[in-house]
Amino acid sequence: MKVSEHIANADNTLFSFEVLPPMKGKSIDSLYAHLDPLMEFKPSFINVTYHRSEQIFKKRSDGIFEKIDIRKRPGTVGICAAIMNHYQVDAVPHLICGGFSKDETENALIDLNFLGIDNVLALRGDAPKNEKVFVAHPHGHRFAIDLVKQIDNLNKGIYVEDDIVEGVKTDFSIGIAGYPEKHFEAPNLEIDIMYTKEKMNAGADYITTQMFFNNAKYFEYLEALKAANINMPVIAGLKPISTKKQLSILPSVFHVDLPTELSMEIMKCKTDKDVEQVGEDWLVMQCKELIAKKAPVVHFYTLGKPQIVYNVMKRIL
Repeated sequence: MKVSEHIANADNTLFSFEVLPPMKGKSIDSLYAHLDPLMEFKPSFINVTYHRSEQIFKKRSDGIFEKIDIRKRPGTVGICAAIMNHYQVDAVPHLICGGFSKDETENALIDLNFLGIDNVLALRGDAPKNEKVFVAHPHGHRFAIDLVKQIDNLNKGIYVEDDIVEGVKTDFSIGIAGYPEKHFEAPNLEIDIMYTKEKMNAGADYITTQMFFNNAKYFEYLEALKAANINMPVIAGLKPISTKKQLSILPSVFHVDLPTELSMEIMKCKTDKDVEQVGEDWLVMQCKELIAKKAPVVHFYTLGKPQIVYNVMKRIL
């Protein structure tokens, strides 16, 4: 079932989780161990992130260093199929612009369609760790809207190769990212929302937000979207805080603010175990308010911390 259908058919707030593919060489069993406890809460869908290649320098036998591409977390398409088969729950693969050509993207979409996966989250993706700015694949997309257009075209039976006549039409529900505190590259929230509306008009049908720790930012974002005549459902993305280091890492990497009250409580903690409890309590507070105000979906970025999310779910359900 499509994400858009899950939301349309729901009377109450739904829940979903996001996971990373295992590192290359690792078993999928580690992912199952991560998800098994969370399945108690019957998530409506599970997101699986997508990862571009990274460039590393490897020393050859002649002593010369050679630059090579390596994907550390491959397998998103296969993992989505495995999750759907193993748990009988819908999977939402991320697709990104960075590092992929239009043909590679189309082939991934064809594979997803063959597997009966009818959801995708279309993202531009970030620049590689060793690069300051995002650079598109020479035969790929520079912006997320172009990726949305390609997926929407395939839904209409329009392929990259223009000599394909009467091609099979796919039927993907297309999600996009939203930023309650604006995308860090946007000059302001108004411009960011303008781009969001363009993606809606190009075929996107729901938004999943970047993590936020202040619910007021989410509700203000909803009002701003409404004022711009953007009527897509907005899934609330939440992440548990578990270490003191995240006080500086999260604002730096994800360009989000941490509320003063939360920051002060974390600073009082003596151990990361104490931080986990503060993070759990804060997440419970966020969830209860979002549920009370009828957020369509609360989406947890579990990313290595399923126990905190499990504890939160036990406390709010």
